[in-house]
Amino acid sequence: MYFEQFYLTCLSHASYMIGSEGEAAVVDPQRDVDIYLKVAEEQKLTIRHIFETHLHADFVSGHKELAARTGAKIYIGGRANAGFPHVPLIDDYEVKIGAVRIRALETPGHTPESVITDAITHEEKSALPCAVLTGDTLFIGDVGRPDLSKTHTPQQLAGMLYDSLHEKLLSLPDAVAVYPAHGAGSLCGRSMRAERSSTIGTERLTNYALQIRSREEFIAQLTANLPARPEYFLEDAEINRSGAPTLKELPPIPALSPTKVRTLLQERVNVLDVRSGEEFAAGHVPGSINIALAGQFASWAGGILGIHSKPALVGATDAQIEEARLRLARVGIEELGGYLSGGFKAWEESGLPVQKTQQISAHELNQKLRDGTLRPMDVLDVRREGEWQAGHIPGVSCRPLDTFAQGLPSIDKTRPVAVHCKSGYRSIIACSLLERGGHRNVINVAGGFDAWHDAALPETSEQLAKA
Repeated sequence: MYFEQFYLTCLSHASYMIGSEGEAAVVDPQRDVDIYLKVAEEQKLTIRHIFETHLHADFVSGHKELAARTGAKIYIGGRANAGFPHVPLIDDYEVKIGAVRIRALETPGHTPESVITDAITHEEKSALPCAVLTGDTLFIGDVGRPDLSKTHTPQQLAGMLYDSLHEKLLSLPDAVAVYPAHGAGSLCGRSMRAERSSTIGTERLTNYALQIRSREEFIAQLTANLPARPEYFLEDAEINRSGAPTLKELPPIPALSPTKVRTLLQERVNVLDVRSGEEFAAGHVPGSINIALAGQFASWAGGILGIHSKPALVGATDAQIEEARLRLARVGIEELGGYLSGGFKAWEESGLPVQKTQQISAHELNQKLRDGTLRPMDVLDVRREGEWQAGHIPGVSCRPLDTFAQGLPSIDKTRPVAVHCKSGYRSIIACSLLERGGHRNVINVAGGFDAWHDAALPETSEQLAKA
């Protein structure tokens, strides 16, 4: 049996290929599908089957294009109401791929359209399953969030998820390997570990959600303090229900002059700078938003801008623009307003105004708090609630970056504001949004809370506060 995990770090997304005796199946494909075609050719495999564990909400799947290019059948849960040709999956539906048998298990809960996991058995070695592809039902250290439905309440989905976990997944042997569709950093869960795989036995012993014994308590815990749900999640699920167009169908990106970019800014078009945070802080187009390619670029762009925002791009090179275009398409941002021809250097050379963002170290922030130059209320921690609860600067409140799309924090624009996250990636995004919103004394804390903690500067936590 051939088995490979393809991990797309920028989306914390895992897809899979299973092959045997010249045939292959791909599970939860990313939008750009050439990677699977290349590996199949190298392994002398023909892709005949495409499985979707559910209608993904955080990215646009490539199932429709991959099927068109290979002639493969698409399999998805029977309750998904998919609008493309497919084979509806129900409990115990089996597909043979050479010597490998894939059995479908309906596991609704993360979403109502019946999340499917696939129990994989290599019949030449054992009659028992050796692995399960758990989609977003069971993660490493976590389970799927239960609030991605228009038709079910989070409480209803959480109850369904409890049943799916205890009646289906936890009935599998401890030795069965667990391969989820996402890893740490994905918004489809809350506290995933960094590992890319696990076992049923390990998760049974270590996964907090599987330690909850009663259905009622499981529902209560799973629906409490959920992170903000990006608006594009429901839209991506609908795109996946019908199937996305191929990437080759996307229109070319228009080249823009500096004066045209300035006009777009005046018309309140989003101008998205994809350079690093350090480059952005050193000089940028006034009013532009920085989301660096180096991190979870597409997820933040989708969550902050929305998939219909038609942003104009600013980069340092043409290669950055092409990479940004691909990553944006992966979350459904297909229409772009253009790109600044010649990059930010062209803007500088045009003589148009350049804005800079002040940066300070953790030690400098501490000194400003000590001498009163900054007050705790002048500091924004834009990490998520759980991160803040685990440890934060005394007196500093939490305003997660996830919530900025619904409205900027209500803070005095005449006061300086220092912004920090864990390491600096999210804080420079927040700084750019505050600057665009009219704040003129915005300070980014380089290195974020990691630098503060490493310097052994004062911190507290909600756990200490309750002790």
